[in-house]
Order: sequence, then C-alpha cells, then structure tokens
Amino acid sequence: MNQKVTLFGDTKFRWLIFSIAVVSVFEVLSLAGWEMTPRVAVPFFTVIILAIGYRTIWHGLVALARLNFRSINLLMIVAVIGAFYTRQYPEAAVVIVLFTLAERLEEYGIAASKSALQALVDRTPKVATIKNAADETQEVPLTQIRVGDALVIKPAEMIAMDSEGVFGSSSVDESTITGEPLPKDKHEGDMLFAGTLNMQGYLEARVTKEAQDSTLAKIIDITFAATKSKAETQKFIENFSSYYTPTVLFLALHLVAIPVLFFGRPFDTWFREALTLLVIACPCALVISTPISIYAAIGNASARGALIKGGKYVEAIGRVAAVALDKTRTLTHGKLKVTDVLPIGGATREHLLACAAGIESYSEHPLAQAIVAAARGEKLDLHAAKNFQAILGKGAKADCIVCYDAHHCIGKLPFITEEHDVQTEVVARVEALQGEGKTSIIVSNNDGVEGIVALTDELKTESKEVISELSRLKIETVMLTGDSQASAEEVARAVGIREVRAEMLPEDKAEAIRDLTQRYSTVAMVGDGVNDAPALALASVGIAMGAAGSDTAIESASIALLNDRLGLVPYLVRLGRKTISTIKINTAIAILTKLVFIGLAVGGWSSLALAIFADVGVTVIVIVNSLRLLKFEPAGAIRDTKASVALAAGILLVSGLMLAFTNSVQAQTSKPSAKPVRPIERPSTGREGSYETSR
Repeated sequence: MNQKVTLFGDTKFRWLIFSIAVVSVFEVLSLAGWEMTPRVAVPFFTVIILAIGYRTIWHGLVALARLNFRSINLLMIVAVIGAFYTRQYPEAAVVIVLFTLAERLEEYGIAASKSALQALVDRTPKVATIKNAADETQEVPLTQIRVGDALVIKPAEMIAMDSEGVFGSSSVDESTITGEPLPKDKHEGDMLFAGTLNMQGYLEARVTKEAQDSTLAKIIDITFAATKSKAETQKFIENFSSYYTPTVLFLALHLVAIPVLFFGRPFDTWFREALTLLVIACPCALVISTPISIYAAIGNASARGALIKGGKYVEAIGRVAAVALDKTRTLTHGKLKVTDVLPIGGATREHLLACAAGIESYSEHPLAQAIVAAARGEKLDLHAAKNFQAILGKGAKADCIVCYDAHHCIGKLPFITEEHDVQTEVVARVEALQGEGKTSIIVSNNDGVEGIVALTDELKTESKEVISELSRLKIETVMLTGDSQASAEEVARAVGIREVRAEMLPEDKAEAIRDLTQRYSTVAMVGDGVNDAPALALASVGIAMGAAGSDTAIESASIALLNDRLGLVPYLVRLGRKTISTIKINTAIAILTKLVFIGLAVGGWSSLALAIFADVGVTVIVIVNSLRLLKFEPAGAIRDTKASVALAAGILLVSGLMLAFTNSVQAQTSKPSAKPVRPIERPSTGREGSYETSR
C-alpha cells in the first residue's frame, strides 16, 4: 500500500465513473419514455452488471445459497433480479454500479485513514551497513543482524536498528517515533531508534535490539493491532446490523404481501417499492461510520507521537472525567536544579557553590551532579579536593585544597548534625525551604555551617497550561506521587492542581485509581510507565510519558507518549471527544436518511435509482466526515461539525430535487401526446409513462 492513497489514480475507480455516466444516460432516457427493447436491453445491461459488479453478484449468490439473510450482497442480488423481473433494466445497472462505487469509497476511506499508520512500515529500512572486526563494511539484511553488531550510519541515511552511539555526532530526525519536528543532537552514548533519519554527521553505533524487538517494530505491531481492536460503538453497530438486515427483509416481504393480498393493489408496483426498501436499507454507511473514524484518529495521534493501543481507548480518552498525574518525570523533568545558594557567615555565594561543586564532582548522585552542573553553568572554577569519602544515604566528606579550613562535610541536615554544630538559624532556613518543596544540601567545615544549597525538580514549562486546559475541558486533576507532601503541594500550587496525594507507593497509587474510578467512572492516569505501571493498568486509560525505548511503558499503558510532551494529554481528550461526536453525526445522518427513504418507499414515492443514490451519498458523507480526523485541530472542531451538517443537508436536498424531477418526468410522460402513441406490449411494470414513440 502506498503512503498516499488516491482514487483517480485507480483504474477501477475511473471505470466506475465512466459506467455511472453511461447508465445514468439510459436511466434518464428511460424516465423520459425512451427505452430499449428487451432483446437489446437484457444482454447490454447484463454485461455492464457482470463487468462492474461480478464480485457483488458472486458473494450475493453464495449468501443466497447459504440462506445468509444478513448479507448486504444478498440484498443487491434480490434488487437486481427484481429489477429484471419488472423490466427496469437501467435501474438494475444503476443499483450495481452505485453499490460497487460505495464499496470502493469504503475501501478508500479505510486505506486513507490507515495511511498514516502504513507510513511507519514504509519508513523501516530492509538492510543495514555493518562493520566487522577487520573494519570492512557490508550491507546485511536486518534479520541477520544481532545485538552487539557495529552499525554504520552515513549522512541522510535511515537508522535501521535500535542502537547506542559509540562514535561520531549528528542531528537525527526522530519525528517518526516521537512526532517532534526538531532534530535531536546525538553523541556517543545516546540512544538511536530504528526508522529515524540521520541528518548530517557520520555515526557508528552498537546494536542494542534485534529488528523484531526495536521500538519502531513494537509501535508498528501495537498500532496495527489497535486498528483490529474494535471500539465499543463499533461492536454495538455491527451487532445492531446483524439484526437490522433480516428485519428489513421481513418488512419488504410484508410491503408486497399486504397491499397485494388485502387491498388488491398491483403486484409489480409494490414489488418495486419493496426492492427500493431493500436497497436503501443497506447499512453500508452505518457499518463504516465507526472504523474509519477510529483509524483516522489513531493515525492523527501516531503522527504526533502518541501511540494509542486500541479503538476503545480513543473513545475512553474522550469520556474521561478525571486525570491523575504523577509528579516526577510527568509534571516535572525528573531532573534536579539548583534554585538557591545561601551563604552563612563570611563566604560569598560563588565561593560556596564552587566549593560544594568541587567536592560533589567525585560523586555520581543526582543531587551532586545538579550542583556541579549549576557551578559549571555559571562558569565557576571548581575547588580541588582530596580524601573524598561518600557516606551512603547521608552525604560526603572531603578536604578542600582551596579553602583555609580544609575539612568539609556536605549532605542533608541529619548528617551534618552528626559531624558539626548547626545554628538555629540554619535549621529554620532548611525548614522554610522544605515548606517550599525544596531539598536542602548543607556545606560545613570545622567552624560550622558555611551555607545551604537548595534544589528542586524542575517544573516543565507546559505543565501549568496543561492543567489549565484540562480544567477548561471540565476535567478534574489529581496528583499521585511518592514524593514528600511539601514538595508535592508546592508543585501542585505552581500548576493549579487542588487534590494532592503524596508519599505513595505503587500499590497506593493503584488503590487511589480504584477510588477515583468510583467517584468519576472514567479516569486517566498519566505517569512514567515504570513505578506507575499498576496504576496505568487499572485506569480507564493509562498514559505513559516519554515511552520511546521503554518496553515497560509501551506494554503497560493504553496510550504511550513517545516524545514526553504532556501537552498531548488535553489534545488527546479533544481528539477523543471529536471522534465520538463524529461517530454520532455519521450514525445520525445514516439512520435519518434510511428513515426518510424507507418512508418514501412505504408510501410508494421512491425509486431504485434514487434509493441507491441516497445510499452512496450518505457513504460519501460518512467517509469525508471521518477523514477530517486525520487533520483534526481543536480550533477547527466547530467548523468541521458545521461542514458535516451542511454536507448532509446537501445530499438530502439533491435527493429531494431528484425525486421531484423523477415525478415531474413521469407526470409529463403520462399525459396524452399530440402524436399517436401506442403502449409497449409487455407486462405492466407499475411505472406510468412507459411509452414508445410511433414511427
């Protein structure tokens, strides 16, 4: 399948359009009273029907042989046979040609809605360049590459395997995986994902996953599995259709039997109306209203870096009433940042930070690395130190070569109080910083405390706006975190979350999700996919942040945000709501049109051609309306809905005009002519005005 699906490049579609033009001409001539003789019409229209609708005919005959009254193709067989019986040969051809067109449009709609997903497959390389022990390179199929092999990636080449950079630097376009438009700088030690594009530099990397286990392979597998996972609405409609079609067959039978047997009406007239009822009753538009919408929504989300694992989650995210969010790596970056450097006594701020960073440069603890990064960010010269000793879970000791008093301790308050005297002022400041949700690291020497370095987890710039957007969407937000109460409340105040549950273990978060589900029915959980896995699994919709490369996150969540963009959460809610409303509009349009034309058929005012035109028209509406979701933007939601309603009104208006035209032509042809005319010598079809001009 090509990434871009087009109709007019399809030979079959062009033949369909040509066939419609041909049979339309003969239908108009028939309505005007100009008809072929049966000797010419039967073979002519039979050839058209078999050439265009041979598959429909075959499937219909199979359904008839099996007495499968739920088959749409069986309805078409009955309609064609009935039209031939009543000598409405053009109508028989119109029915098959337009029904085949509707099926082709349905195939196009499904293919177009899946095209964004198919693009993932098209981006996957089939071979890769490998360097062997002798520094020789060769192209090898992906299936033969193993973990640990040396991968060579040239400029402008697709990265074939998940790997870790070992040589070189470059910019890599990761939009296939994360949806992010800006390239990422890659150096030694950075992760590289299969299916991404090396923009400029030469890279060598060590393969970390085999082809079938790569992040891209998992995304492809899960995404296509998602299109097979039916939404609840789709299951209902398919179940409804299985009862709907036999019911219509039953009504059509009685539409013939009651007028003919009890009121003495002409059989052919009411047989024709029954055929019209069967044609308009085909639930094509109704059946495809949900899957195309779901496929389009999943394709839209995947293009933005959100992997949705099933149609039911598209609907569920649109119905959420509450969203629970983890703090670390969800609302915050999960990366500590120095916020305050508070010298005590005579030391300057710069001296305190340079001394602390010099000691902490020997440690790999995240707090230590944050202090070192802050000092280097200010371009300070780190103090040299010796005799470094890490005290597990407490802090560190070292001798600073630069400071007059060499011996130093650095760590949290309890550790410092074990080694040195701590002033009351220092304790008060530490408590104040804790009240702000900050972590305090104290630097001391033999003379006492030199100062305090305060750190906090850096808040994501988008977090406040995301919470505000969810609030505008009438969705409650709750923070669930294992961090301290003070730290959690500080972040909650900053972003606008009112309900906070802190100091929670993974099992506590799972219990909180159960409680929220009882209160709000449909709940989403947003977390990093590791310690939040139980809560993600229990929520109506589990959303894993920054899941690219994380097997745990991709497997445990209903939706995986591959690019760590929290802003996708309200977007997905809007997309889910738009998908639900699109399905409702599609279903309403399909059912309303059916009811209108069933009423016309029961009243004896419709025709086969008009019925199938309306059916194809509704199918077009459903497809066009559903495919809008591929390009959905929140700002365009109201405009899209108005366009859908306008399109539906247009189809009904055109159908009404066609009905008026048909009745007008029939009324004109039924009037006495100035020329002598003679009736066609054939059994009555129940259609007035079928005359052949005398010559």
